Amino acid sequence: MILSLDTTSEFGSVALTERDEVVEEILLHSLDGFGHILFQHVQQLLDRHAVRADAMECFAAASGPGSFTGVRIGLAAVKGLAEAAGKRVVAVSNLRALAFFGSAPLRAVVLDARRGEVYGAVYNDRLDLVEAETVMKFPAWLQTLPARGFEFVASDFSPFQSHVDPAVPVTTAPRALASAIGRIAWRELQAGRAVDPIGIDANYVRRSDAELKWKE
Repeated sequence: MILSLDTTSEFGSVALTERDEVVEEILLHSLDGFGHILFQHVQQLLDRHAVRADAMECFAAASGPGSFTGVRIGLAAVKGLAEAAGKRVVAVSNLRALAFFGSAPLRAVVLDARRGEVYGAVYNDRLDLVEAETVMKFPAWLQTLPARGFEFVASDFSPFQSHVDPAVPVTTAPRALASAIGRIAWRELQAGRAVDPIGIDANYVRRSDAELKWKE
């Protein structure tokens, strides 16, 4: 079993998966972040299924992109759980988790990055990265996409629909990504790519405001 978390936006989630099956997934919503509510939901989930944290095969978390504070909360939580249980960890990009829900050979995944920009990337049907994760204006990102043979995947594509060819299919992914993260983590674990807790890091894609101001 794998316990997985996503706290990278106001719509978070917690999931328990077993191999490639979803045992239960909980959608969370908090405008104030998840630091004060996350562990109570984790404990309730484990209690409902009569399992302990140290019975997990490994732990997984969304590594971003997303809220800088949210990303850190999720990663810190699984690091702490994994260290206490003596287990390994898998960090999964939110963009890769979105690609999990696609069905085309190529999946152009997109997240609102605010400031008039998007986080975007292209993955194939094996969830391998084909076009690097980036942050830029949506029209500029469109120019980097393959000419054909792909679909868009997003949890909410409505802000971008008017910019694209209506012939390109769009798959709507759920807001809850934790179960997809857990199922991807199972693949990574099987491939020997789970790591010690100290080895995972955030995937911000864009630098924080504090870092940008410091650079200036």
